[in-house]
Amino acid sequence: WARIFPTGEEAQPSEEGLKYYEAIIDQVLQKDIEPIVTLSHFDLPLHLYEKYGAWKSRKMIELYEHYTEAVFRHFKDKVRYWITFNEFNILHHLPYLGGGLSFEDGENRNQRIWQAAHYQLFSSARGVKLGKSINPEFQFGGMLVVSRNYSQNLDSAIDAMEAEVKNRENYVFTDVQVRGSYPNHFLRRLEREQIALDIENDDFFDLRVGKVDFVSFSYHASSNSQEVFINKYGYNNTNKNPIDPVGLRLAMNNLYDRYQKPLFIVENGLGAVDKPDENGFVADDYRIDYMAAHIKEMKKAVELDGVELLGYTSWGCIDLVSAGTGEMSKRYGFIYVDRDDYGKGSLKRTPKKSFNWYKKVIASNGEDLTNE
Repeated sequence: WARIFPTGEEAQPSEEGLKYYEAIIDQVLQKDIEPIVTLSHFDLPLHLYEKYGAWKSRKMIELYEHYTEAVFRHFKDKVRYWITFNEFNILHHLPYLGGGLSFEDGENRNQRIWQAAHYQLFSSARGVKLGKSINPEFQFGGMLVVSRNYSQNLDSAIDAMEAEVKNRENYVFTDVQVRGSYPNHFLRRLEREQIALDIENDDFFDLRVGKVDFVSFSYHASSNSQEVFINKYGYNNTNKNPIDPVGLRLAMNNLYDRYQKPLFIVENGLGAVDKPDENGFVADDYRIDYMAAHIKEMKKAVELDGVELLGYTSWGCIDLVSAGTGEMSKRYGFIYVDRDDYGKGSLKRTPKKSFNWYKKVIASNGEDLTNE
């Protein structure tokens, strides 16, 4: 967003920004790779935060639509798959990261968060509606962080209900994107907390019209959803989430049964403090084992359970700076980047052991998962 509309309020998009992405997309297409583009990935222009308070303001709706129209028209013949917002449901847990929200003393945080959520959901629906008018072949997805919450006591219906409540909260955003309306349990919550949202009559119409075509999601671990956000975004790297490949299959079945829409796994990977040898090489067998186990369970969901799956993309191909904390030490990539948490290092890139392993996985369409 900020590369194409630096302040967010320009009348015309940056040609330099469009060319930047066009070069990437053209390279991808030349390699016979289908691009999937996320329109907003925690990257709104700083000016919009400073002037409007980011997604606190209804003004963001028209600015987001202006931005997406420019992108849709420029890439209408090169990109088919679009995700409107990255990890929608993170807004409730990490509001600054998910919506650029900051709060004054005494401000009703939940009021602000759920209002911002509505503005984003409405913007997503408007984007889908607009995109389909530009190219009816466009396919749109919602995107959420998935972490199945399990009852800690299998003999306790109370615990099971608490786990279900957490799961339902996690799905509120996707419920709206897929079904075009807010679930009753969420509306009851607003009543209990005495939250009245700024929703205009046309909003309800566009939510129904701008429903998504598929459900995309990230999955890294299971357990309490808050722990997964903390773990992934580096707020507490000592927190250990259970690695749970079967949880991916369970999540896929749950999402498909719930929505009856094709799924797309757009993030799955293992974050670890990788230690290179004297040559800079990382023998990350732990990452290979993690991904192989999850791909096996993914295949079971498709082949045994009948889940429709559009695709799988890992997180990620190259080590990068954490969106949450600016750290480099917790790494997800197949390529090691010589850079530390303090910005020091040569930036030399060295393929890890998982790099060639994943090349083999891609070439075999997931059939060859051996670690040799």
